[in-house]
Amino acid sequence: MEMEPERSAIRIIAENRQGVLRDIATVVAEHEANIVMINQEVFDSGPYTGMAELYFEYDSEEGSDHQRLIEDLSHITSIRNVKAYQPFGHIFGSRVIIIGGGAQVAQVALGAVNEADRHNIRGERISVDTIPLVGERTLALAVDAVARLPRASILVLAGSIMGGEISRAVDRVREAGIPVIALKMAGTVPEHADLVVTDPIQAGVFAVMHISSKAVFDINRVRGREF
Repeated sequence: MEMEPERSAIRIIAENRQGVLRDIATVVAEHEANIVMINQEVFDSGPYTGMAELYFEYDSEEGSDHQRLIEDLSHITSIRNVKAYQPFGHIFGSRVIIIGGGAQVAQVALGAVNEADRHNIRGERISVDTIPLVGERTLALAVDAVARLPRASILVLAGSIMGGEISRAVDRVREAGIPVIALKMAGTVPEHADLVVTDPIQAGVFAVMHISSKAVFDINRVRGREF
């Protein structure tokens, strides 16, 4: 049986200049590790003002020498600090994303948080992210962005009316492999979602149950139905 790669994370403080990413990627590759997620920001205040913070997660074979990798990264002249961390997947786990109007978002979140708490007590890691928004263009941009969010596992659209460009964004998110639950609402979005749910609290519960590794609910078995 093929072993799953080991996921690890490193945070680096480095000079903000050309070639830093190249140097880091070279060292990581020399250790036969594969970078699977990376985020970089420049400090605008504090002791590291003007320097870059670089966080990345990488996969490696079981038994890899992570300490040696950290030491080799530390030898890069532009790097000031290197520290290993647990990857976000081990801390915050899979993410439920809820987008829509304020009142509906709050009710979906209520169901999702309560259900996630039940699963997380038993050792799972499921987090819930919400953002109340208005306007077709604004909502469509937010829905499209879900496919680019790390660890996003399912999207719930909570509103009274959604369609047009939002529906087309829903199609793109589903094509990226992220299932979509929509509340029963006016507009064309429910026709494009994997599942339509009338009760917002139940929609949040369904979302968590689908991404749980221990629940028996599978959205693929009820795709296209309305509850």
